[in-house]
Amino acid sequence: MALRVAIQMDHVSGLHIAGDTTFALGLAAQERGYELYHYVPDAMSLDEGRLMARAQPMILRDEEGNHFDLGEEERIDLSTMDVILLRQDPPFDMNYITTTHLLESIHPQTLVVNDPAWVRNSPEKIFVTEFPDLMPETLITRDRQAVLDFRRRHGDIILKPLYGNGGAGIFHLRQDDRNLTSLIELFEQMSREPYIVQRYLPAVRQGDKRIILIEGEPVGAINRIPSETDSRSNMHVGGRAEAVGMTDRDQEICERIGPALRERGFTLVGIDVIGDRLTEINVTSPTGIREVKRFGGQDIGGLFWDAVEKRLAG
Repeated sequence: MALRVAIQMDHVSGLHIAGDTTFALGLAAQERGYELYHYVPDAMSLDEGRLMARAQPMILRDEEGNHFDLGEEERIDLSTMDVILLRQDPPFDMNYITTTHLLESIHPQTLVVNDPAWVRNSPEKIFVTEFPDLMPETLITRDRQAVLDFRRRHGDIILKPLYGNGGAGIFHLRQDDRNLTSLIELFEQMSREPYIVQRYLPAVRQGDKRIILIEGEPVGAINRIPSETDSRSNMHVGGRAEAVGMTDRDQEICERIGPALRERGFTLVGIDVIGDRLTEINVTSPTGIREVKRFGGQDIGGLFWDAVEKRLAG
């Protein structure tokens, strides 16, 4: 297929391409001869019923520091594209949510991946609660006393923003840590949203596994090991990626959630598994496909576009 693909993303100039999935998807599209366009969310407009964006033709190169060229900016009607990749990073705030409403006005006539309505309705730390038996014990609340009671029941806990990303604002608090109330006060001042509390899983020291699924089927995994000085395994805060295989438990988790992913039109998803527990289902801009390939796994970028072409073919 010769496709016209517009990528809704944070500006390409800020990408660290060695581990960036958006870049990898764009590069795989370019290798197939697709025509790429780049635009940022703030360049969108719903103008008298037409969804427009100030976009630029884009050429990608797998050269750190010299990885893109952008052509002359033009105002395009997004409904004239074959595919829109919804790939800007969270925070999952009202700005993000509004873009999903706008994209919903052209989907599925123009295929938006992942489906914008289901992205909006499946926040990553809430979607996963549909599978409570697969998760660690979890509390979502703004009730300070509920948090204190939860820690009393479970000991060490993780406290994190409900709509955060990339490891930002995640705290490991031991049962006797005296900072919990202060941190709750800080969270309350930062936003009006609930926050999430989970029982701490010591298995995180052996890694936080990212499993990539295409159309609800697992296609690769990497393990992310936290540094000695941090409880977070996210790679851009110091976590280290390593090759890893799929366990029987991983397969069981994927089989359980796969039907829900397919029902919601999620072509590309990344889930996080610590030990034998599912902690997140990432549907906004999941990462990890370059690391999978670097460690000898499948070319997930190619598998992704195979799935998109199959969707377009009906």
